[in-house]
Amino acid sequence: MEINSFLHRYERFGVHLGLERIQAVLAALNNPHHRVPIVHVAGTNGKGSVCAYLSSALTQADYRVGRYTSPHLVDWTERICINEQPISTATLQQILLEVEQAILPDQPSPTQFEVITAGAWLYFAQQRVDIAVIEVGLGGRLDATNVCDRPLATVITSLSREHWQRLGPTLADIAGEKAGILKPGCPAIVGPLPPDAQAVVEQRINQLHCPVTWVKPAALLPKNSLETGDNLALSWGIEYPLPLLGEMQLINSALAVATLQVLRQHEWSIPDSAIVQGMAQAQWPGRIQWVNWRDFPLLIDGAHNPAAAQALGQYVNSLRLAKAIPRTPFNRASVSIPDQSVTWVMGMLSTKDHSDIFQALLQPGDRLYLVPVPDHSSADPLMLADLARKICPELESYDTCGDLGLALDQAVFSGKGLTVLCGSLYLVGYFLKIQSTAEDPD
Repeated sequence: MEINSFLHRYERFGVHLGLERIQAVLAALNNPHHRVPIVHVAGTNGKGSVCAYLSSALTQADYRVGRYTSPHLVDWTERICINEQPISTATLQQILLEVEQAILPDQPSPTQFEVITAGAWLYFAQQRVDIAVIEVGLGGRLDATNVCDRPLATVITSLSREHWQRLGPTLADIAGEKAGILKPGCPAIVGPLPPDAQAVVEQRINQLHCPVTWVKPAALLPKNSLETGDNLALSWGIEYPLPLLGEMQLINSALAVATLQVLRQHEWSIPDSAIVQGMAQAQWPGRIQWVNWRDFPLLIDGAHNPAAAQALGQYVNSLRLAKAIPRTPFNRASVSIPDQSVTWVMGMLSTKDHSDIFQALLQPGDRLYLVPVPDHSSADPLMLADLARKICPELESYDTCGDLGLALDQAVFSGKGLTVLCGSLYLVGYFLKIQSTAEDPD
């Protein structure tokens, strides 16, 4: 069984929020989710980073830790991990067959996301994990992950206006959906929210009598160095390294540390040393990540919504001011850049807020290459080029290219400023697929 082909059969059922279908499948599988203690993580941005920090730290504390995240970048197996190791292809194939056998023929078919989510619950139960870190797929209240009545803790990382077509037109509507993961009496850990969203979340917390921890960003310590690439932060009295880049990691890491503190209050044994080591070893690819293309440093990031684009823009602007690329795994010292301009290689899905993303990123003097997002509902690069020209008419140049590799070649060989690939996690995933072939064609 080929996993892509198998799951493609369920893709035709689209995205339909609701718990009835997955509850029916899980019941036929003897309710594996009832045997998996979880930390449930929702939010517009930051969910994946928080899950990465939590999974890594709990692994360092010698627990058997499941992690379920979405979407994947290259392979379906990335979504389901135990102690940072993805499920094997053969095991995932077997798990999915078991899920399919539990689908009742006279009931509505589950969606693709519901099938893979049921597979994650089944795998974690079979493997008897001590704890699983579960990322919400879309929204919260009606998301397929929201089937556990008593999570160990629930986390809401951030809220901004995304997926409003499904979650509601206002921040208050979206907040109500995200707050749907909160459960009576279960601890809630919440990051900084816009006032309208916070009011809704706070009201729900009060209704459910949830012990709540309102989290502030960690403090960035003065030991940080552009030359060494080291970032150190302080939160909840613990000083720890920050391997993930960008200012938003101050709040993401603080949310993870706060959640670990809540678990410690409930007799989970998580020493400070495990938190420090876990934070240091956390990995979350495709999010403000330095890679190489043709031996040139390249920054990649999903930046698939306005809030994520603003976070990327903050990081890029810090490099513009420094006129240098920090030390990365590919260069042992910081690399000077000749000017403050950026060469952007971008592609976006048709459903995204293109204008807001451009406004968060583009500056006068920048160069822009627009490409399609392969195998997805991509925005037309010509349309995006026209929009970018209207939003930032002082661009030095803008062009469209049907091939991502060719666009990247043209961008990095220009020899000017920074080169950044962004606009879609699916585009970043496609890049990672072609990168190894391009770097080693033999």
